[in-house]
Amino acid sequence: MSRLMVFQHVAAEPLGTLHARIRTRGHRIRFHNFQRDPDAQPNVDRYQGLIVLGGPMNVEDQQRHPHLKTELLAIEAALRQGKPVLGICLGAQLLAHVLGAPVRRHAQHEIGWYDLVTTEHGRADPVLAHLGEQAPVFQWHGCTFDLPSGAVQLARTETCEQQAFRFGPNTYGFQFHLEADAAMIERWLQLPVYREELAAAGIGRDEESIRGATAALIQKMQPLAETTFNNFLDLVGRPSRRIALPSRHGA
Repeated sequence: MSRLMVFQHVAAEPLGTLHARIRTRGHRIRFHNFQRDPDAQPNVDRYQGLIVLGGPMNVEDQQRHPHLKTELLAIEAALRQGKPVLGICLGAQLLAHVLGAPVRRHAQHEIGWYDLVTTEHGRADPVLAHLGEQAPVFQWHGCTFDLPSGAVQLARTETCEQQAFRFGPNTYGFQFHLEADAAMIERWLQLPVYREELAAAGIGRDEESIRGATAALIQKMQPLAETTFNNFLDLVGRPSRRIALPSRHGA
């Protein structure tokens, strides 16, 4: 039975629908919740894959959140060992940073539902090809990243160029939240810090409009998410291949 390590940053951003998918596939999960244990020193050596979830902090917050430095080192170790890695939102930004790409504040927040547009590479990708040319996804982020050197861009939105990338055969960064379900989205809409971020974003969306869009679109996203996660989990357990990484700056 393969084992996956999962980095969680806050209680409000769990594995969501990905949790049941991992269990159904027979994988064991080892969580490191850095909100509860910021001094944890995870070792990825005995695990077959790594998933890094989202959170309200950013790559630039390493002084206030030293566990981010710990995570960067663990991500780098997993990549060097050739293990499948999936970064979601903050996780994708940390992954891009490890791969040497700049991560910065985006000119415009993306909060709510957006049309994800796949690239030619995305439409041929073993994990994302089923999305077709366009698919609805849920977003909640204010930062973005450049495409890492050697990576392949898989998707974009009208308001944010870098939405998904693949590095090597089994490393993926998703800026969006395919793991979200209606309950998770509602939880975010009720948390004061998330509501304040939405109000301050100035994007012309409010809680009720996001609730309405969620009711209309969540049932369309979830089967796409299930297939995406199944495709990624297909990569877990394949023979690893050690790779050379670019130099990482600013960590």
